[in-house]
Amino acid sequence: MDSLRCNVADLLHRPAARRLVVLSIDPEELGGVGQTRLVSDEPVSVKIAFEHVSDSIVVNGQAAAVYELTCSRCLEPIRHPVAAPVRELFEHDPIEGQTYKLEGDEIDLGGPIRDNILLQLPSAALCKDDCVGLCLVCG
Repeated sequence: MDSLRCNVADLLHRPAARRLVVLSIDPEELGGVGQTRLVSDEPVSVKIAFEHVSDSIVVNGQAAAVYELTCSRCLEPIRHPVAAPVRELFEHDPIEGQTYKLEGDEIDLGGPIRDNILLQLPSAALCKDDCVGLCLVCG
């Protein structure tokens, strides 16, 4: 079983059941988007709780990672630590763009973790607040 797929069968058979999960994930499993990549020598740490609510699983917790970005002014690579809250709902019949698929007795945490980390990244990363950019005169 892939490290981002979690079996929740024990929770689905007990109303209001909860389970705490702590993971250390290889960044390669989450990938990146465009020029944004997780730093491969830093594991993604995840601490979340699963809770059975009705016929769904609520995932609530925190993910922390280090992304490598490019400074939007000088184009130098920079590392950006990020902590992201993760609060998602997994259902057998998900609502597209709002909830995630509960596949039998398993949930796949890869998408929700990656999505929530990406939402915390700055739209224009800077290596430092006073970065002058490529041109020392005009920026």
